[in-house]
Amino acid sequence: MSMTREEIVSVLGPTDETLVADILSTGASFEELREAWVWLNEDEALMGEGRPLPGTRVAELIDLLDADEDD
Repeated sequence: MSMTREEIVSVLGPTDETLVADILSTGASFEELREAWVWLNEDEALMGEGRPLPGTRVAELIDLLDADEDD
């Protein structure tokens, strides 16, 4: 199921429309966005738990979110 703008904002907080459009264009689910957010912000904790590295779509979201944080 596709995400909505409201779901994206519920994870990221207020964000620009370009990033919202980029996230929506990935076809990722809400759960994948939440997973990407956790990996981006708590990757050491997740690796310490022995969780597998994120899948392709989650990795794409991480790249989008990480690029936005660098700006």
